[in-house]
Amino acid sequence: MAWVEHSYPNAGALAGALAAELVHATREAVGLRGSALLSLAGGRTPLPAYRELALQPLPWPRVTLMPGDDRCVPHDHAASNVRELRELFAAAPGIGIQSLTTPDGDADLSEAHARAMLGAYRDTPFDVTVLGMGSDAHTASLFPNAQQLATALDPACTLEALRIDPDPLPPEAPFPRISLTAARLLRSRALHLVVTGQAKRAVLEQAYASPDPVRRPVAAILHAPGARVHVHWSP
Repeated sequence: MAWVEHSYPNAGALAGALAAELVHATREAVGLRGSALLSLAGGRTPLPAYRELALQPLPWPRVTLMPGDDRCVPHDHAASNVRELRELFAAAPGIGIQSLTTPDGDADLSEAHARAMLGAYRDTPFDVTVLGMGSDAHTASLFPNAQQLATALDPACTLEALRIDPDPLPPEAPFPRISLTAARLLRSRALHLVVTGQAKRAVLEQAYASPDPVRRPVAAILHAPGARVHVHWSP
């Protein structure tokens, strides 16, 4: 089995456990390699864990994090993941936060920017990758029906980031996205997938049962050869 599931009685317990995992992985990475590189999902579910993490007395100047995906909007926009990470980690002095998008959110320029930025980390696996899952089984911004999905899911893809145009655009966030590819997300020493709610539980069970990532892109992570995914779930 490519995954191990951790179940919690509520979202607060999940957040506390995830925060502890992130603290441990960050300390271990800095201790062993002198620095830590984290890829963090946006969305409501993991934010309490990030708040707990940001308050820990870690060697923050040696830590770099980036979103696993972002919407192509200006950095001061409410839908910007990098804006949210900067606000959450304002209490972590000296931390490095990389953006997948340009300050103005231009989609094509952001794609070029993300690839250039990631080039500096080409030989560096993430120490931790945190992912979420949507009700359509998308993870990061790997959406079913996106025209770029096949490339983004290709295990042999050498691109580390792609512009993704969800089809249809989600009404709550109708923007193109920049997403790390599945191959880049999987290049991580620890993978954590965070899911809450009974409706998403059913989607998760379907992804467990079927390795087809075209219908359910999260399956590309769950069923990746050699990967071990820690799935954190609460009602």
